[in-house]
Amino acid sequence: MTQDGPRINPTIDPQVRIGHVHLKVADLERSLAFYRDILGFTVTRERAGAVFMSAGGYHHHLAINTWQSAGSQPPPPGSTGLYHVAILYPTRRLLADALQRLIAARIPLDGASDHGVSEALYLRDPDENGVELYRDRPQNEWQYAPNGHIVMGSKPLDLRNLLAELEQPAA
Repeated sequence: MTQDGPRINPTIDPQVRIGHVHLKVADLERSLAFYRDILGFTVTRERAGAVFMSAGGYHHHLAINTWQSAGSQPPPPGSTGLYHVAILYPTRRLLADALQRLIAARIPLDGASDHGVSEALYLRDPDENGVELYRDRPQNEWQYAPNGHIVMGSKPLDLRNLLAELEQPAA
């Protein structure tokens, strides 16, 4: 406690996590075909105009709804809004599996980058929302600048090398 009231911590607690993303979509079935059938999320709940999905039985990591957006168009380029939702894969092999699913479904990539701390695939969902599928490298592989900041970049990701993960025996 200070003279002026309670002391406010200047940073957020490191245990805080982003719990879920809720997207407005134009067509539930079209979005389900992408998030459920291609990416592999499991539907956990449906209600009028909305579907909730997860990986691994959580109540929901991702929700889609048409409450204010049924039949609408994506926002025009250059407008504000969601840049992308990032979906974290726990292993490089599972990220390779995601890439293989995208190839099989003929979903084009907007890009694929090696950021030093992570490897990422960038694409668009049926409503033109940006989607990043990525995996983090272990923290002991990260590089740091002399000032202590994390060194990150954007080198092209070798997709053939990523897909080769699927040819290795599962760990």
